[in-house]
Amino acid sequence: MNQINRFRWILLGLPLVLVACEGTNDTAQEENEANTVTVLGVVIGEQQEKLEAALAPFEEETGIDVVYEGTDAFATLLPVRVDSGNAPDIAMFPQPGLMADFAREGALVPITFIPSGDLAAAYSQDWIDLATVEGEPYGVWYRASVKSLVWYSPAAFDAAGYDIPTSWDEMLALSDQIVADGRTPWCLGMESGDATGWVGTDWVEDIMLRTAGPEVYDQWITHEIPFDAPPVKAAFERFGEIALNPDYVVGGTVGVLSTPFGDSPSGLFTDPPGCYMHRQANFIASFFPEDVVVGEDVSIFQLPGIDPEYGQPVLVAGDIFAMFNDTPAAQALMEYLATAQPHEVWAGLGGYISPHSGVDLAVYPDEITRQQAEILANAEVVRFDGSDMMPGAVGTGTFWTGMTNYVGGTDVDTVLEDIEGSWPE
Repeated sequence: MNQINRFRWILLGLPLVLVACEGTNDTAQEENEANTVTVLGVVIGEQQEKLEAALAPFEEETGIDVVYEGTDAFATLLPVRVDSGNAPDIAMFPQPGLMADFAREGALVPITFIPSGDLAAAYSQDWIDLATVEGEPYGVWYRASVKSLVWYSPAAFDAAGYDIPTSWDEMLALSDQIVADGRTPWCLGMESGDATGWVGTDWVEDIMLRTAGPEVYDQWITHEIPFDAPPVKAAFERFGEIALNPDYVVGGTVGVLSTPFGDSPSGLFTDPPGCYMHRQANFIASFFPEDVVVGEDVSIFQLPGIDPEYGQPVLVAGDIFAMFNDTPAAQALMEYLATAQPHEVWAGLGGYISPHSGVDLAVYPDEITRQQAEILANAEVVRFDGSDMMPGAVGTGTFWTGMTNYVGGTDVDTVLEDIEGSWPE
């Protein structure tokens, strides 16, 4: 049975409601509104075209018109729209923290109309927890970014006789071997305009998950433990073992601070290689030179674990849909988004990884994307980017600047004390 048929019942009641409307024009207008869903999201350009292609089967099957509006000012525009009484029916949030804020304010509608069993079959518990606010499910996850990746050149590794490390200690031993061979192991660039520093926060978050574990990580991002707690300091210092070592990183700390993050992996593609490893999310592939063939010229391995007790957690970012206006058409679209169909459509178009458990890995168009999706699917622990979950003053403020100051030479205790002191009361 077509996946969309199971929620068509919602739409059957629409004509009955409309018959009671007086006047042909009023009826037509209400019918049009009842058969329209407005969506506000962060996806624009080519990615918007792929999203619209994924929504097309829903529109064809139901007759509902999905009006999508993409914006690069989502976090600014959405609160204005909501406060003015002009909220979209559905919003595509780029992180769950803002969604949770609206849920706590009572602006969002819980998606209890989707059976909990369906959600449990579609998503792992970590994803469900990220979509839950005060015990109620509010969101449907749609797109994921896998961050716990290390990029490398297979040809460069083969030529030098290097093996892919399977533990953190092996990765550092490989780094030492590369240095001993007169080469530089790591590409690392943190410059990102007003957002400079976020690259370092991702490193620290990945390390926290591997050294302190998911429970302490959760306590950290919610300030149940202070920012200057010993596990956080240990994670900073382990990051510093790489970032502050002038033999390990291209250009030393000056290079780390001044190299734009999108340019930083370029050393992987030079001859001889300018560097051999680059830790960054799957989206960095969009910054590679046009002639680079992903899967041939460059490949990935999962960032190794540190403490065997915590394995190899996966740090992620992603997009989640939530509903502001409780209409039959909006409910129908949310139900559709919880099925595998729209995920598989975009997956087949490329440039996309789904957190949905029902997506067949075979639909991904290339081996590297399949590998990334498999890493996510097999992860025993998934956690969202910590800085996106913290209050903005910290997560996109003092945490970013603190990473920059740390790499720039400020001692770790001062950095952590400053960040701790900035946490809102």
